[in-house]
Amino acid sequence: MRNTIVVIAALLAIFAVAAAKSSAPKPVTVKLQNGQGKDVGAATLSQAAHGVSIKLNVHDLPAGDHGIHIHQTAKCEGPDFKSAGAHLNPDSKKHGLQSPDGPHAGDIPNFVADVKGKSKATVVAPNVTMGDDAHSIFAGGGTALVIHAKADDGKTDPSGNSGDRIACGVITK
Repeated sequence: MRNTIVVIAALLAIFAVAAAKSSAPKPVTVKLQNGQGKDVGAATLSQAAHGVSIKLNVHDLPAGDHGIHIHQTAKCEGPDFKSAGAHLNPDSKKHGLQSPDGPHAGDIPNFVADVKGKSKATVVAPNVTMGDDAHSIFAGGGTALVIHAKADDGKTDPSGNSGDRIACGVITK
């Protein structure tokens, strides 16, 4: 009898772990394009312990540091990608991961493109989720991942002096 209880408890534990894994959101791949509609790579978004992990595989970008943000509208119309709207900001905070009055939910640390314009960096968007809440990358029918021409200074409102929007990809389920 005792062995039966141990076996049942073990099976329940296995099922609980399997159920937890299956309830985690599936990764989403976002295709990125430049303002002329040319492919510049992709990003794979997956749930992280705190936020959403963004694994970049990009090319044909200017070498150097780049700001990257989650924008509130799931549109990427070139050449300027203004169709993506402002940063995802459901709490109406100021811009910048270093701002005492921030950050926007869509604020993300910078990444670097090498001298050939490539990057396989992974950054974490610490203030967004892959759930059903207002901080979700799927809020309002989806959002957009936007890469900027320059580095984000982490504090200047509204976009960290990160320059033009040079690449964009729509994020939807």
